[in-house]
Amino acid sequence: YGLYFGIFLAEYQIQSYYMSKWIFLFCFFSSQLGWSQSEVFQGGEWFKFKMSYSGWFKAGEATLSVKETTLNNKPVYHIVGKGVTTGAIKWFFKVEDRYESYIGQDNGLPQKFIRDIDEGGYKKDVLIKFDHANLQAEITNHETGIVNIKTVEPKTQDLISAYYYLRNFYHDINPIDNLEVTIPLFFDYENHEFKLRYLGTEIIDTEFGKVKSFKFRPFVKAGRVFRAEESVAIWVSADKNRIPLRVKADLRVGSLRADLIAFKGLKHSFEIVF
Repeated sequence: YGLYFGIFLAEYQIQSYYMSKWIFLFCFFSSQLGWSQSEVFQGGEWFKFKMSYSGWFKAGEATLSVKETTLNNKPVYHIVGKGVTTGAIKWFFKVEDRYESYIGQDNGLPQKFIRDIDEGGYKKDVLIKFDHANLQAEITNHETGIVNIKTVEPKTQDLISAYYYLRNFYHDINPIDNLEVTIPLFFDYENHEFKLRYLGTEIIDTEFGKVKSFKFRPFVKAGRVFRAEESVAIWVSADKNRIPLRVKADLRVGSLRADLIAFKGLKHSFEIVF
C-alpha cells in the first residue's frame, strides 16, 4: 500500500496541473450553431464537485458559480471556479486554485480571464484581457510585472468560458452520434484546439438518483499524464440545463474521477429518471 501510495503521489504531482482544470472543461454540443442570451444558465447558478483517485481515494473539491454583472459598461457573466485538495492528500500536495472569467452576455466570448493558482508551491497569478476585434490577448503576469501581447484565433475561449459557451451554444437540438466539435482555446500564452466527440446517451447513478446523460470524449495528449488520447469521458445531463455530472480520466497510474454532489440556482428543473 505504501509503495502504491508513493506512486500515486508522484503521478499526482505530474498531473496536478490538469486536475483542477478537468472539472472546468465539462461541456457539450449538438448540431446547431449560434449564441443567444442564455437559454441554459443564469446568475446564481452554483455547482460543487468531489474528486477521487481510482474511485475511492478522495483527492479534492471544486466549485463553479455564476454572477451577472457589468464590465466596461457591458453586461457579462462573472464565472468563478475554485479547486482545492482535501483530506490527507493536502498534507502531501496542497492545491488552491482560483479561476475567473468575464463572459459577454451578447456573444459568449471571454472579456477577461484570471488564473490565480498554488499547486504544491507552483504559483501563477495571471490576468488576460481579450480584444476579439483585433484578435489579441494582453497577458499580465502579476508576479513578474511582465506584460505580453499574443495573437488569438477568432471566437477564442478561455478555460472557463469554453464550458459555458458550448453549453449555451448548442441548447436546442440533441447531439447526433459520432459528431465532433472543435473550438479555439487560449491558455498559458498559447492557442490550442479543444476537440470533443459525442458517444451517446447513458443513464447514470448520481448523488441525486438516476439521471439521463449525454456522454462525450474530449481528446487529450497521451504521455506522462494520460494513458491514451481518448482517456477522458464526460457525462452531461440530457435535460435543458446541460449540467456536468461526471468526468473520468484514465491516468498512467490509476484514474481520476469528479462527480457533481451539490447544485443550486438552475434555470430549468433538474430531471431524475424514476
